[in-house]
Amino acid sequence: MSEPAAPPYPEEWEADVVLRDGTTAHVRPIRPSDADALQRFHVGQSQRSVYLRFFAAMERLSDRDLRRFTHVDHHDRVALIAVASTPTGGGNPADDAPDGDDSPLGEEIIGVARFDRTAPHEAEVAFNIADAHQGRGLGSVLLEHIAAAARERGVERFTADVLPQNGRMLAVFREAGYDVSQRVDDGVVSVSVDLDPTERSREVMADRERRAEARSMQTLLDAHAVLVVTSPALPADAVERRFADAVVTGALAGPGDATFDVVGTGREAGEALPGVAFHDRLETATGPYDLAVLALAPEQVLAIVPALARRGVRGLVVLSGGFAELGPDGLVRQLELVRRAHTAGMRVIGPASYGLLRRTPGYRIDVSLATDPPPDGTVGLFCQSAPTAVTLLATVRRRGLGVSTFLSAGNRADVSGNDMMQFWSEDPSTAVACLSLESIGNPRKFSRIARRLASAKPVVVVAAGQSGGFAPPGHAVRRGHVPRRALEEIMRQAGVIRADNTHQMVDLAQLLAHQPLPAGRRVGIVGSSPSLVSAVADAAEAAGLVVACRASVEREDASPDRIRAALDVVFADGACDVVVAVNVPTVRVDLAWLAGELAARAAASGRPTLVSAVGFHGLTDAFTHTTPDGVTHRVPAYSTPEDAVWAVAAVARYARWRAEDHGTHVAYPDADRDAARDIVESAAPGPLPAPDLARLLACYGVTLWPATPVEDADEAVAAARALGYPVALKATSEALRHRADLGGVRLDVTSDDEVRAGLHTLRATILDNLGPGAFAEGRPPFEVQRMAEAGVACVVRSGEDPLYGPVVSFGLSGDAVDLLGDIAYGVPPLTDVDVAAMIRRVRAAPRLFGYRGAPGVDVTALEDLVGRVSVLADDLPEIASLELAPVVVAPHGLAVLGARATLAPPRRVDALRRALPMLSGPAT
Repeated sequence: MSEPAAPPYPEEWEADVVLRDGTTAHVRPIRPSDADALQRFHVGQSQRSVYLRFFAAMERLSDRDLRRFTHVDHHDRVALIAVASTPTGGGNPADDAPDGDDSPLGEEIIGVARFDRTAPHEAEVAFNIADAHQGRGLGSVLLEHIAAAARERGVERFTADVLPQNGRMLAVFREAGYDVSQRVDDGVVSVSVDLDPTERSREVMADRERRAEARSMQTLLDAHAVLVVTSPALPADAVERRFADAVVTGALAGPGDATFDVVGTGREAGEALPGVAFHDRLETATGPYDLAVLALAPEQVLAIVPALARRGVRGLVVLSGGFAELGPDGLVRQLELVRRAHTAGMRVIGPASYGLLRRTPGYRIDVSLATDPPPDGTVGLFCQSAPTAVTLLATVRRRGLGVSTFLSAGNRADVSGNDMMQFWSEDPSTAVACLSLESIGNPRKFSRIARRLASAKPVVVVAAGQSGGFAPPGHAVRRGHVPRRALEEIMRQAGVIRADNTHQMVDLAQLLAHQPLPAGRRVGIVGSSPSLVSAVADAAEAAGLVVACRASVEREDASPDRIRAALDVVFADGACDVVVAVNVPTVRVDLAWLAGELAARAAASGRPTLVSAVGFHGLTDAFTHTTPDGVTHRVPAYSTPEDAVWAVAAVARYARWRAEDHGTHVAYPDADRDAARDIVESAAPGPLPAPDLARLLACYGVTLWPATPVEDADEAVAAARALGYPVALKATSEALRHRADLGGVRLDVTSDDEVRAGLHTLRATILDNLGPGAFAEGRPPFEVQRMAEAGVACVVRSGEDPLYGPVVSFGLSGDAVDLLGDIAYGVPPLTDVDVAAMIRRVRAAPRLFGYRGAPGVDVTALEDLVGRVSVLADDLPEIASLELAPVVVAPHGLAVLGARATLAPPRRVDALRRALPMLSGPAT
């Protein structure tokens, strides 16, 4: 009898994860070929661990058990394993590699999670973590992943029998944030876990993810032992050699706290300089090391990973290129590099990185290509490409702005801006976070992390491209289809301060790093002439600021007393929230005295102050004041008054966002998620049939008004009588559907005769506009629907975007709205405040609140509908598109008169489980 076919392997369940100690591991479904590795895992466990797992002593797994544990169907019986690399020995050296110790790393199982279905929506779950890897957070990671897999397979509840002395396992369940119940029976703790995600479980996952990713970045940024590797076979003028020499030059420039071992630069082996030792072969550099900096050909980068793992390396900075930026073959190399590194517990910065800097009061390191790095400070910088890094560092240095951290991610194969934000959230040395992004691989995760960080520290972002529609060479990201406004909405929801370019980013950073946040939008303007002050006031009002006070010094009377009097006006108690000083000297003024006086007033008032003065830009000694107790205050200078006003307006908006209540995530206890998922899973890809769509919407508390399709007047009259007059008659053709302006709708039809006459008119309209072929579309040409109360017609949509995930949009109905793009976007999960702001953000929103004598409509009901659609979209990634149109919002309640939805296989990348980005091929 032939062996049954193996079930399809769920590749989408594979994931690289960051553990509690900052190292990485790989989680994947178990395979039959894992039998030997699983036996080694079992044999390596202590007797106590085996007893806690199986409730009995078991020296080895039997052949029957091995088969049962490794042959699963990935549906009713699921098993996930966490694997890490282990040396295998042997192997041949790569050509021209700096060391022959490049034998491949094997794979060992370090954790197992499995479930067996015991009822249609219930399964028994079990975990087993290797003794040597206890305490690294593997249990909680595996629970997240096995729970996500279970939800996909329709499992709603886990059960487990746990011995009371197995405190670690009980803690994994208890601390995960799910609804957990337990009881003790015959000396065994029976645990029941409801897998429906809760606000608490989401918070727990996000907090664990933040701490793990921050720890992984801290290991790289606070590296104390650094290994720099290039190849001695390369010509002296090869770009890789120049990269390595630049890093060595930076290390020697000091002062720094890390030690460097350098391999392959051609320096004499054994030569030692302060903090730097040279080697001609990697085998003489034995480590251990925290960080490796690689300037090698791509094949050599791949080949050297095992040797670096044996030396304890936790992170790679790959300066050289030759990876995804060269096309599909390079992308394959890049993916293989990340796979090898993650399996070995390493993070990857690059390829094509410009390096990193770290500046704190207690620690300094320079592992970058920068020849003249900026001074120490409190600004964190993240960028991607090397050219952007050069521009950014040069601008920051010219302005005199100090940095706490700098990191260039290059191709962003692994470490991204999300990782840096996680680190900055834990880093007391960083007060302002600045990111220059050429692509965003996971906008939903970006939004979640940025929102948390922005609640404590300003986050400034320059985002290039159009909503992910274009990605630079080497950036393997999915391409989004929604307008750029969706990205802007994500930034706005997250409290991110947007900048259009590096110049604006640094304008914001120098203000945020050296001045307090303004308490409001009231600005005081003081200047060297009335006309100049008026021009600045116009710019301030255009930027949304309120000019609270102004003062100027006439050219003929620019005496110190007159200047002091002008400063008294704007620095008076309660006069304004922020001061903008502008000086274009037309007569001789003691500028040094003026600058010192302004800086002293700003320091004494504690009020944010900016200056625009000819010849000054950035942070200068002239506009610096040190108080008697030794505190230094710097007033940032701007090249133009308009730049200063723009920066003030942007920071004032951020300060207002930070002070606001951001609400709570919308949730609807009456939503029947299980029934909704059953509908989606039983339907075929493509348009969702109308009856199924009505049932799906009802699962989320949304009532779709019924419409009866009809072929002729007799059917229409019968339908109208059944529904009850008055009714609406509608054409079902896509070109005329819901288009009263084109004659496709007849409203307030009140009798049988009006139905017959209206249908005759509709038929004539269809023939005139679309021709006889319109009646051959395969569906009834008309439909009859009960009349709704008069109100404002709106459109609510959701769509599953390849880059952003679920995106919800709102707008009023009509061609003008569509042509002008008057649509607001939101990316779930949304808060009640997000939903309210989204509805009010469209320019046509005044129509909802009473416009030109029209009554206002039930905006509360509209907010409820948009919130429910956002939850539906977040819950069901299979809903490729959903449109509710028209939604007629009346003074009391609303009516959803039409809807359509399309299903497609889910492709969402930000699931309810911790995972590093993984792409299996070119971005699509």
